[in-house]
Amino acid sequence: MTSEKSRPLMIVEDDLALQKQIKWSLDRFDTVTASDRESALLQLRRSLPAVVTMDLGLPPDADSVSEGFKLLEQIMAFDADIKVIVLTGQNDQANALRAVAMGAYDFFAKPFEPELLNLTIERAFRLFELQAENKRLRALQQPDALAGLTTRDPMMLRICRTIEKVASSNATVMLLGESGTGKEVLARGLHQASPRRGEKFVAINCAAIPENLLESELFGYEKGAFTGAGKTTLGKIETANGGTLMLDEIGDLPFQLQAKLLRFLQERVIERVGGRQEIAVDVRIICATHQDLMALSKENRFREDLYYRLAEIVVNIPPLRERVGDSALLAHAFARKFALEQNRGSLTLSDDAVKAIEQHPWPGNIRELENCIKRAVIMTDGNQITREDVGLKAATDALDTSLDLRVIRDNAEKTAILAALGRVNGNVLKAAELLGVSRPTLYDLMHRLGLK
Repeated sequence: MTSEKSRPLMIVEDDLALQKQIKWSLDRFDTVTASDRESALLQLRRSLPAVVTMDLGLPPDADSVSEGFKLLEQIMAFDADIKVIVLTGQNDQANALRAVAMGAYDFFAKPFEPELLNLTIERAFRLFELQAENKRLRALQQPDALAGLTTRDPMMLRICRTIEKVASSNATVMLLGESGTGKEVLARGLHQASPRRGEKFVAINCAAIPENLLESELFGYEKGAFTGAGKTTLGKIETANGGTLMLDEIGDLPFQLQAKLLRFLQERVIERVGGRQEIAVDVRIICATHQDLMALSKENRFREDLYYRLAEIVVNIPPLRERVGDSALLAHAFARKFALEQNRGSLTLSDDAVKAIEQHPWPGNIRELENCIKRAVIMTDGNQITREDVGLKAATDALDTSLDLRVIRDNAEKTAILAALGRVNGNVLKAAELLGVSRPTLYDLMHRLGLK
């Protein structure tokens, strides 16, 4: 029999006598209970159950199934792998089938046979375990498409999850961020995580190619199209057929070429310069820029209709100065990388160098940091890179005081509590539900932090 201690069974039943009876009949499992939708959602976040048994008739209107279906929908949104077993009345088959259509694992009519329910729950646990193991094995077999990205910042980690989610689609992705924030690393990661990973990844910088050459670079040209066109040449779009094309610095694309790119995005066909034949091309487009394209469109420097074609998925990449802890993390990684390249053995960063790196604003972002550490590795004489080697000002004491974990925790808790109370208009019970704590715990936190 399956013993599931880390992911328990949750019983949702408003009739306390029946709740105890169900719990007693399922005593082989590690169980938690809830009597309404709010307490069930609270237990869901706290206990992370693998299997849930639930009645559809829940307070405040136990004669209606609306609360039960709301809860089922929220459970499925929280984790679609959770196995929900609906307990219904004898004449409630229509609602039971509706629940299964919404994602429920199975249903039982009351009164139920304890042996059969035990067997069904055991099978649900087993299926949950098999699916979790299958996911783990798939993750081991699939190479990490974003292995080139080093970060611990929560915002960047969310961006990584976004990239992984949209990779399987053909949606056009727009990467927005300052120069040096890693837009091309994310673009290559998106390509590697997509079904197109076996085809070409082609990148072109729209700002680096003269305007009179950019059209032929993008769309190609026929033999004799202009002076010097001695043979038919494929453009970047056609070269990337079947794969991914990255249009870097798309904000610098000449206005007259924007119409031709828009037509390609709409029709998925191109015409080479000097040609008349339409050529179908299947390519995933990723574009990147550090500019505000909407502001450019208001100045009639960028087509608004092209912007909306390119902005199917928009990813805003934060600058390095806003990524918590990433500057030091990257500095250590670059020091190891360049020490190996330069045959410098084991080089480490001194404490004063790390503090200075953490406080520097890095206007050039990761590219500036990388160049700084590379220069320091080459120039340092000892086995440790100092602040003088990286060429930064001495760190102030402000950073050290901000590393007090108690202060950081109190500030974070205060911010979260204020945000939760503001979201629910001061309702403490609902704020506790949002925060995943009990109401008494929230009152204790508010008292400790001086919040009224």
